[in-house]
Amino acid sequence: MLPVHDVNPTRRTPWVTRALLVANIVAFLLSPLAFAPLLGEPRPAAVCAQVAFFDQFAAEPAEVIRNDPDDEAATGAVARAPDGRVGCVTQSPPPYEKRPFLSVLTAMFLHGGWAHLLGNMLFLLVFGNNVEDRLGRLRFLAFYLACGYAATYGFSLFFAGSSSPLVGASGAIAGVLGAYLVLFPRARVWSLLTFLFFLPVRLPAWLVLGSWFVLQYLYTRGAGLSEATGTAYLAHVVGFVVGALLVWRMRGTGRPRPVPDPRWGPYAAPR
Repeated sequence: MLPVHDVNPTRRTPWVTRALLVANIVAFLLSPLAFAPLLGEPRPAAVCAQVAFFDQFAAEPAEVIRNDPDDEAATGAVARAPDGRVGCVTQSPPPYEKRPFLSVLTAMFLHGGWAHLLGNMLFLLVFGNNVEDRLGRLRFLAFYLACGYAATYGFSLFFAGSSSPLVGASGAIAGVLGAYLVLFPRARVWSLLTFLFFLPVRLPAWLVLGSWFVLQYLYTRGAGLSEATGTAYLAHVVGFVVGALLVWRMRGTGRPRPVPDPRWGPYAAPR
């Protein structure tokens, strides 16, 4: 099920959600991956530029757990061996100073490709505005970042020896989905059933988001990281659970919704 719109009006303009959308898109356009070919294999120079970019700005579980960056990183240059093999030039120590704790933050605004970016932004656009409306702008921003950090550190605890880069807003957005499920379980969500030729249907949020979470959890049963797609499913599960628990504790503490005076309603009977 691919959610495309929810029937759940907001009271305030979701400026933080919009700012996060813009920040993610701009960060991607400034990354080497924005110019990667959509079809076919990228050139070695493009691959090495991507590796160097992720070495500097992505979060690596091994670095995050140790809070100590690797002592060697790619420079972006291409090396060719006498036998014809091609690789990326590395440098030790790296030509920059990396702080693993801050790399978790920068990694939240990076993506591995157009499909990765657009998929995440769609979920943030559909569900982020209502969660922001309920929590308030500053609390929503803090909540979003907290879920992203929790997802990255939770994944890193299980894959402490991994040097694979973690990028994407998926963990933070998974927290938003968990919050939406707690706050608006009966809201209606228009979704496309991809297995039925993208048939549009209107379903309750608990079914759309609940099935999404179950699917992510089932993927983690075999492994928390899909080698085929590079997707950190365990980070999704951690972010979703943390988001749901945080909002469960905070629910009812936001700005109260005003009760309209029935005398001034559009269908008020005259006295």
